[in-house]
Amino acid sequence: MRQAGIIAMAIGLTLGVPAIAEDPAPLPADRAIEHVVKPGETLGGIAARAKVPRVLIAEANGLEPPYVVRTGQRLVIPRTRHHVVARGETGFTIAYLYAVPWRDIAVANNLDAGATIRPGQKLLIPTVLQRRNPAAGVDTPTRAATATDTPRFAWPLSGDVRRGFSPRARANYHDGLDIPAREGTAVRAAAAGKVLFAGTEPRQFGRMVVLEHPGGWQTAYAFLSRVTVKAGEDVSAGERVGLVGRTGQAKGSELHFEIRRDARPVDPLEQLPRQP
Repeated sequence: MRQAGIIAMAIGLTLGVPAIAEDPAPLPADRAIEHVVKPGETLGGIAARAKVPRVLIAEANGLEPPYVVRTGQRLVIPRTRHHVVARGETGFTIAYLYAVPWRDIAVANNLDAGATIRPGQKLLIPTVLQRRNPAAGVDTPTRAATATDTPRFAWPLSGDVRRGFSPRARANYHDGLDIPAREGTAVRAAAAGKVLFAGTEPRQFGRMVVLEHPGGWQTAYAFLSRVTVKAGEDVSAGERVGLVGRTGQAKGSELHFEIRRDARPVDPLEQLPRQP
């Protein structure tokens, strides 16, 4: 991950920003768009008008050095947002909040993937996009997306779902399930995996554990009163990872549970067995 970030940063430094002679109208930066290259346009000029780092456009479209674009070529221009780092936030928690890999955020901000962030720092948050293969004219899935091994997930605890999943395409989205339970109830790993994060996310999730599973899958357990595992540990399916609490934006004593693949939230009910 660190090496990929450094390489991507180097690519970004090699892309110049020439002056724009014509078509000065800005491109929308609040949503992903497809831009058709006009005569005389360069990648640097398109990036300057879109207010999107050149490296993001290059990566999203699979462009190779010397990054020449041709008239009529269709380019995906990633949507971007801005984030001001709060006290207690880390690269991982920010990446998780936006469902964007930290590597992509680091590249967008010309940061090393291992760089330390500080409160008050302003970050550009790019959209997650599949990298386009210009030769084939199709989108190229990531390695994780092509993996066929899918864990057999189990419920982290028993109980009725207070609030279900709603996709991010909707204004009032919800990335997982909220399951009320008595405070202190054991929360168990939905599948075997490695602990990616075990700590506090200061904006929404409170005390939280995130596990990594084969095939690019992740599970998250939030609103916890106590975390009982440490980052880097291997955990077995059914092993306790924390206790139900009311931290973060919990509406009471409850567990917030998510399943993600390649950083993108999916509906947990589609992966979990029917409760008895």
